[in-house]
Amino acid sequence: MNNWIKYSAQWLLATCLIMANPLANATPDIQQWQTSNGARVYFVNAPELPMVDLRIIFDAAGARDGKLPGLALLTNGLLEEGAGKLNADQIADRFAAVGANFGASSHRDMSVISMRSLTQTDLLERATSTLATVVTQPTFPQKALDRERNRLLIALQSKKQSPDALTSDAFFQSVYGNHPYANDASGNETSVKQIKRQDLLNHYKRYYVGKNAIIAIVGAVDRPQAEALAERVIGKLPAGEAAPAIPEVVPLTKPQLVKQSFPASQTHIQVGQPALSRNDPDYFALHVGNYILGGGGFVSRLTTEIREKRGLSYSTFSYFAPMRQNGPFIMGLQTRNDQADEALKLLNETLKEFIDNGPTADELKAATQNITGGFALGLDSNAKIIDNIAAIGFYQLPLDYLDSYTSKVDAVTIEQIRDAFKRRLQPDNMVTIMVGGSSDTAAQQE
Repeated sequence: MNNWIKYSAQWLLATCLIMANPLANATPDIQQWQTSNGARVYFVNAPELPMVDLRIIFDAAGARDGKLPGLALLTNGLLEEGAGKLNADQIADRFAAVGANFGASSHRDMSVISMRSLTQTDLLERATSTLATVVTQPTFPQKALDRERNRLLIALQSKKQSPDALTSDAFFQSVYGNHPYANDASGNETSVKQIKRQDLLNHYKRYYVGKNAIIAIVGAVDRPQAEALAERVIGKLPAGEAAPAIPEVVPLTKPQLVKQSFPASQTHIQVGQPALSRNDPDYFALHVGNYILGGGGFVSRLTTEIREKRGLSYSTFSYFAPMRQNGPFIMGLQTRNDQADEALKLLNETLKEFIDNGPTADELKAATQNITGGFALGLDSNAKIIDNIAAIGFYQLPLDYLDSYTSKVDAVTIEQIRDAFKRRLQPDNMVTIMVGGSSDTAAQQE
């Protein structure tokens, strides 16, 4: 107990230091190499705090589910339920005893395992030993699978009560059809019920291998220590093979309108289409342009036209969600049922006007200043740095990506934004999802 109190105090001190002492260098020096089994490592030395963050990213997420949506999520989630000779409680206790934090998550593009530990030698060795066991020797206990399957089924049931979740699911299914991006990472009730323990083992053996992994390390360790850390955690995995390329996304060729009834006074609306991959040359022009269109909050065109001028929605937005292959462009809002058609019309008209004419010079200046002005805040902690270098590694962005970020934003012109939006978005071929009640329902509920 005394050791636990001591380690907790050290952890609290380190956490406070992170909040009080952001890193001085806005663009950290990223070093890169490979482990003996082919994993790519991205490392930033951050000696200011006595701690280290480690993140392992596998190309083993929802896009790799095949005919069993939800498989990647369950595989990732059950890693900490048993490994080697350890059960779930023992794994949790071993991390807690040295003040380490463990986490795992799985999305459409990537499955993630993360750990944060103090760098005191004995604590770090014990934490990484446990992490290595979890990563390289998971046992996927049947009882844990049954329990987590039931939890996931309950979560899928609860999604049916969320118009926002229903809108998002309908949007991705309509936009992506038979493409792997169509399904949410949590799967569906039919597929989740079919998943067996052997399916988890097969998924793990195929995708949790060295050549299919990225490791990001940020903290108070030097290069030799980081190399040893990466080998210790992942070096015992077989080299395997990298996952094959995800199929290209087929562009939409016609508009589609999906209306789904939901007993509420509000209608949730999403409009969009496939648009952008993460390493696309149009990324910066579309990113800056979207800040002006709908990504800049109260200073965006959509907010001005839909909320401020007409009061049709409290919140409206647009964003690009780039992935390995073309992720979606999405516009959305929530509005009263009786004004849903009016709000949707204005949403589309605002987009078309922006595509035709682009931003003004004042809008572009304000957008670039806001984006570049907030850039340093995205690198003011170890956690934020590791977010960035993990993305650089997974999407194979250049190592100087952070160094050149602000200059590339500043270099965006009105003509580039107009050209990129005209080429990448086709307003006449958008998917539109509307989930809500009728105007009569709204009047009754009000």
